[in-house]
Amino acid sequence: MRHLLNTTEFSRDEVLQMIDLGRQMKKEPEKFNRRLAGKSVVTLFEKQSLRTRVTFDIGVTRLGGHAVYMDQRNGIMGQRESVKDYARNLSRWCDGIVARVYDHNTLLQLSKYGSVPVINALCNLYHPCQVLADYMTIMENYDDVTKVKLAYFGDGNNMTHSLLITGAILGSDVAIVSPKGRGPDAAIFNLAADIARKSGAKLSVTDNVADVKGYDVAYTDTWVSMGDSTPMEEAAKIFMPYQVNRKLLNDTGIKHVLHCQPAHREMEITSDIMDDENVSLIYDEAENRLHAQMAVLDTLINQEK
Repeated sequence: MRHLLNTTEFSRDEVLQMIDLGRQMKKEPEKFNRRLAGKSVVTLFEKQSLRTRVTFDIGVTRLGGHAVYMDQRNGIMGQRESVKDYARNLSRWCDGIVARVYDHNTLLQLSKYGSVPVINALCNLYHPCQVLADYMTIMENYDDVTKVKLAYFGDGNNMTHSLLITGAILGSDVAIVSPKGRGPDAAIFNLAADIARKSGAKLSVTDNVADVKGYDVAYTDTWVSMGDSTPMEEAAKIFMPYQVNRKLLNDTGIKHVLHCQPAHREMEITSDIMDDENVSLIYDEAENRLHAQMAVLDTLINQEK
C-alpha cells in the first residue's frame, strides 16, 4: 500500500509519470472519466481551504468517483475519537483518504492503521500535492526541469520543505531566500540534500537576494502561515526585503513567478506582478492543482495491491 505523504515515497521516474498523467488528464479529460467509477474518497479537513477542497472534490467527480467531505465540525482527529479508529473505520468504507491536517503525525497514524491510500493535502511539514502542481506548471513552460533554477522567497515552512525535496528528486536547483533564522527545518534540508547528491540538483539557503541572480522562477508564500497568530504588520518588518516585486525580478533576471495562494497582495507579492500575464504563472498553477491531484488519486487508488 503506497501513500503520498511528502513525495519521498516516489522515484524521479514515478514523480514524472504522475506529472505527465496530470498533463494528459488536463488535455483529454474525457479519457479518464471512469478511472474511479464505483470508488469513494473521504476528504478530511482540519484546516480551512479553497483550492485544495474544491480541486479534490471536483477531481474525484471528474474521475467518476464520489467524494465525502468531513470538516472540523466533526472535531480535530484524535480528540473525540483516536486517529487509529478513524483510519480503521474509514478504511472499511472508502477507497482513499485525503487529509489536510495540523500535525504530520496524524497522517503517519492514518497510513499506519488504515488499509487504503492516504494523501497529504497539507500538514505542518509538507504540501506535496501543491508542489506536484508547481512542477507541472514549470514543465509546461520549460523543456528540461533539470535546467530550471527556482528561488523561494520568504519564511521557511511546509512549502519550502516540499520544494526542496521534490526539486531534489527531479534534479532541479532550489534556493531558499529567507531572513537569518527563518529558513527551512535543518533535518528536512539535510534529507533533501541527500537526495540531491544523487540527482545532481543544487540546494541552498541564503539571506541574500543577490545570490539567486540568473534564476528562472521565483516562488513565494504568505509570511504568516495558517494558525500563526503573528500580526501581518509585524511579519512585514522582517520579510519586506524579500517581497516579490518588479525590482526583485529586474535585479535577479527571474522570468516567472509562482505563489501557492492565498496571497496577501502588496505584502509577499505585489499586484502588478501577480496580475502580469507575461510573468505570473500563479493561476495556471492553481488550475494544475486539479490535474496533478487527479493523477495522484488515479495512481494511488488504482495501484496493484
